Amino acid sequence: MDLGDTVRDARSGRIGRVMGFVGPYVQLRPVGGGREWDALLEGLRPVTRSEALREGVARSNARSRGEQL
Repeated sequence: MDLGDTVRDARSGRIGRVMGFVGPYVQLRPVGGGREWDALLEGLRPVTRSEALREGVARSNARSRGEQL
């Protein structure tokens, strides 16, 4: 796994981009922006471009409706 890879966090079900590594944790940021969260490496799996794009569009649509993310 490398910086910038897009992955799914099995624990939370969220998709994010790898922003960094701290100890046993991988720091992820939601596709399309937002607050980072920490995930364990063994709970991550790569996602397809289609999955990443779908997540980014869903987040953008939610923001345009004024929803808190």
